[in-house]
Amino acid sequence: MIETLDYVTMAVSVALGMAGGIAHVFIDAKSWEDVKKFSSVRQIVIGAIVGGVYSFLHSDYGFPNFVMTFVSGYAGIDFIQGLAEKLKNKLHSNSN
Repeated sequence: MIETLDYVTMAVSVALGMAGGIAHVFIDAKSWEDVKKFSSVRQIVIGAIVGGVYSFLHSDYGFPNFVMTFVSGYAGIDFIQGLAEKLKNKLHSNSN
């Protein structure tokens, strides 16, 4: 029987993904001005979304998966931005 995802687990996963996004922003920032940019907010939101998606994909709830939710929120930002950059470059080169 498949258990349904409860709201508490989902909220914790989103919060940990957001924490991973915040860690990504602070580690990559070279100055305080970099932290205050809109792109930083976008990275934090992407981290939260990735954390929420990860909560649907893992099979067990507990400490290791919550750590992986944080890591997914951190690393998912680079993955998604890399894909978006490749698609943008491909679309731009096809339009010329």
